[in-house]
Amino acid sequence: MAAESDRQGPPTRAAFARFVPLATRWSDNDAYGHLNNVVYYALFDTAVNAIMIEAGLLDPNASPIVGLVVETSCRYFSSLAYPDLAEVGVAVEHLGRTSVRYRLAVFKAGAAVAAAAGRFTHVYVDRQTNRPFPIPDGHRDLMQTLIVD
Repeated sequence: MAAESDRQGPPTRAAFARFVPLATRWSDNDAYGHLNNVVYYALFDTAVNAIMIEAGLLDPNASPIVGLVVETSCRYFSSLAYPDLAEVGVAVEHLGRTSVRYRLAVFKAGAAVAAAAGRFTHVYVDRQTNRPFPIPDGHRDLMQTLIVD
């Protein structure tokens, strides 16, 4: 029997705190003429990291504490294709001591409902030891602004 969450349709924009506009690329299209499934995961990753970089909380090459992806999922509802512009909705679903789970969705620019929706979990680690590390206060403060009930 499918879980209740498996029967939900595509989310709307109201489910998200922030939106990150991202361009699709020619190489994102697959043989079927739409964005390949792996591209949606890249859009999720790019949106989350763009928010952190914009806030001055992440330097991908030098930050001593980084978020590593430990789990992802994605459900597809409709297609995007190059040259569509994407808008990635971002919200925080769960904020723990060392991990955060994001709710994400890819919208065609201006669309009311998502083309794809998923989740993305980061565990924060010390870059040198690769061991879990408490989410830094600045990160936590930003993440709290992304919580949508």
